[in-house]
This record gives sequence, structure tokens and C-alpha cells, in this order.
Amino acid sequence: MTLTKDESGAGTPEADDSYTPSQRRIERERLKRARARRATAIAAVSTLVTAVVLYLVVVSAPGWPRTKETFFNGQYAREAFPKVLEGLWLNVRLLLICGVAVLVLGMLIAIARTLRGPVFFPLRFLAAAYTDFFRGLPLIINLMIVVLGVPALRLEGVTVDPVLLGGTALTLTYSAYVAEVFRAGIESVHPSQRAAARSLGLSNWQALRHVVLPQAVRRQVPPLLNDLVSLQKDTGLVSIGGAIDAVRAADIIVGRSLNYTPYIVAGLVFVALTIPMTRFTDWVTARMDRRRAQGGTT
Repeated sequence: MTLTKDESGAGTPEADDSYTPSQRRIERERLKRARARRATAIAAVSTLVTAVVLYLVVVSAPGWPRTKETFFNGQYAREAFPKVLEGLWLNVRLLLICGVAVLVLGMLIAIARTLRGPVFFPLRFLAAAYTDFFRGLPLIINLMIVVLGVPALRLEGVTVDPVLLGGTALTLTYSAYVAEVFRAGIESVHPSQRAAARSLGLSNWQALRHVVLPQAVRRQVPPLLNDLVSLQKDTGLVSIGGAIDAVRAADIIVGRSLNYTPYIVAGLVFVALTIPMTRFTDWVTARMDRRRAQGGTT
């Protein structure tokens, strides 16, 4: 704080722009930094010790030499990697196309389940039956029925492409899960929001489209992203119909060499593809939690 003279010559206080933290605050910040460095060092040491112990346990196992040769062979890993990457492009395309189809179909089913009035009972019943059936039916069985059963019917004009049929099976199963996610989001919006929209002259459909659905979708972004992560992994199941994806490409090499290293390569490629989406999902979830804690609506 400094004094300046006004026109009358009297001294007036003037705030000092520079901030000088107190000694107690400086000490507190120093202790916090020291504690953070200590926690980081402990975490690093414990992680290193755990990794070393696990490594020693694995390599000291009696069957480790044979396991290393069968599952971690560098020669077969180098041979499989380019072929697995080539097949992975099919998995990525399936994820993109099926992901869009799942979101659209899941939204339509969720809307059908939330329609009001007795006249919409058949739609609500069919939507509920759909979600109950495909959520209860194991995905692998659904894939076998669609990929192997549809061609056996020999229907005119119906494709027998295992990629299209496998994508259809994935869409049918995941739409049921996503529909329930959307329905939970729609029902989480307070009825007063819809009532306020109706009082402003919006129709039921306009209130749903412009007021309810935007809030419902924003609230359900984390679980929707989790479903897409699961869909990304399950695209590898289309290989049961003969489609040459990353898993099938690895399976071909395994069948020829009787070495399982290509499976490890395919698994690591899927993990590398999944981790960014998982971390993005965690970031979105944490961001939304912070906004809620600060009083936000999303």
C-alpha cells in the first residue's frame, strides 16, 4: 500500500499491483510440491518392483521357453503384422458404418419406447420386445444365425456377403443396448422441461426434438462412447463367417504355422486402437462431472 497526494495535498491510499505471498503460503506450496514429488517417486518405484516381480515369475516358470516360442515368436510377429493391419481396415470400416447405424436405430427404438398414449402401445411393445430379445441373445449366436442362417435360406435379392451380414448382426445387437442408453437419457430429463416447451407453443414432437433429446444425448455421451468401444472390439467376430479382418488374417497364419503369435499381434493392435477411445471417454466423463459439480446441466 502506497500514498499519493490528491489536489488538496492530502495523502490517499493506492493499491499496490504486485502481489507478495505470505511466508506461510510459500511454505504450504513448498510442502505440497514436495508431497507430490514423493508420491510420484513412490508410485514409480512400486510400479517398477511389481513389473520386475511379474517378469521373474513368468520367465522362471517351467513352461516359459515353450510358451515364448509359441506365443511371442518375433519371426511370426513380423510376418503377421502387415497382414493384420490390412485386415484391421475392415474392422475400422465396420466400426464407422455400424456405429452410425446403431446410433440411428437405437435412437428410433428409444423414442418408440417413450411414446405416450394408448395408440402407441403396439410400438412400445415391439420396441421393448426387440431390446429384451437382442440384449438377452449372445452376440456370437446372433452372428451365427445371421451369417450362416440367412444364406441357407437362399432368398432372392438377399446378400450372402459375410461382411454385410456380420455388420447387420452387430447392428441388431448393439442397437438394443444403445436404445436403452438413449431411453435412460430421455427419461432423466425432468417433465417440467417438456411442459415448459409445450407452454411455449411447441408440439410434442418439437419439444422432444428441440428440448428433450439434446439434453438426453449430452447426458448419455459417456455410456454411448463405452458401447462404441465394445463395438470396436466385437467387429473381430465377423471372422466367423469368413470375412478377412484382423482376427481372420491372424487365424490364417496360425493355421499354416501352428504358432499363436499372430493372435497376440492382432490382440495388441485392437488394444492400441481401443486405448485412445477409452481415454477420450474418461476425459469426457471427467469433464461432465466437473461441470455438474460447478452447477452446470451437462
